[in-house]
Amino acid sequence: MVSDHYETLEINRNATDADIKKAFRRLALKFHPSRNKQTGSAEKFSQVGEAYDVLSDLRKKATYDKFGEDGLKGGIPPEFGCSGAWSSKYVYHGNPEKTFREFFGGDNPFADFTNDAPLHFGGLQPGVVKTQDPHMERDLHLTLDDLFNGCTKKVKISRRVINEDGCTSSIRDKILTIAVKPGWKEGTRIIFPKEGDQGPNSIPADIVFIVRQESHPLFVRQGSDLIYKVQITLKLALTGFFMDVPTLDGRLITIPINDIVHPSYNKVVTGVGMPLSQDLSQRGNLIVTFDIQFPKKLSAESRDLIKQALASKY
Repeated sequence: MVSDHYETLEINRNATDADIKKAFRRLALKFHPSRNKQTGSAEKFSQVGEAYDVLSDLRKKATYDKFGEDGLKGGIPPEFGCSGAWSSKYVYHGNPEKTFREFFGGDNPFADFTNDAPLHFGGLQPGVVKTQDPHMERDLHLTLDDLFNGCTKKVKISRRVINEDGCTSSIRDKILTIAVKPGWKEGTRIIFPKEGDQGPNSIPADIVFIVRQESHPLFVRQGSDLIYKVQITLKLALTGFFMDVPTLDGRLITIPINDIVHPSYNKVVTGVGMPLSQDLSQRGNLIVTFDIQFPKKLSAESRDLIKQALASKY
């Protein structure tokens, strides 16, 4: 019976190389015939070995993903082939013990165990040094309002845990709570130690959430400052005006513009930007930038009037 290699390793098709290695290590130890005498364990051990042999090789995996078992073992159809591409028929060498030893290293991967010692999934094996799996990164998408006010986010993760019997494992969901602090910036990292998959001889990976700030319809964030852009006419740019600007804390502030607004002019309002996470009593600035709308054409009369108005000083 043809088996799905991803199902055999209990992973999905988006699994990374690290996921594939982790799955093989867990299942190979679980079903190794010298440690598992249950009926069918030897067959399962062989299936796990073949699945790893295919999925751990980029070329075999690519062929399998695109053409399935038939394409892998029968060769790529001629119409898809090209010079130098994988086109030969794949045949598993049929020795899962070889695959096992190549993965774990040494002629006898169980050399540190006595012949009658059970394989304890719940604790460290004698002579085996536990190492921690590489950390896992996930994006945490937050709005500018979330980062201004602070909030609480609950994120559900699914991870493999060792069951109470110490020998089997299962996938379980867990809710992680993230207290978002006002003023956090893009790229802030929140670490949950050892919340990754559990394994017999490894320390669970840390899960790291990385803040990704979503765009805002009114403001652009620049460090702790907020940039607010408005369009004004040339008349207002030259004569001055009052403008109402909304803030992230729900206020509407009135700002007088008494200066000549030239193309590089900015109006800085101190203390109206983002809070500083290290000192919530402090805030960045609100920086108002201007897009001056020049008239597309002027009548001769208008030109003369402008010349007369500017003639005395300019």
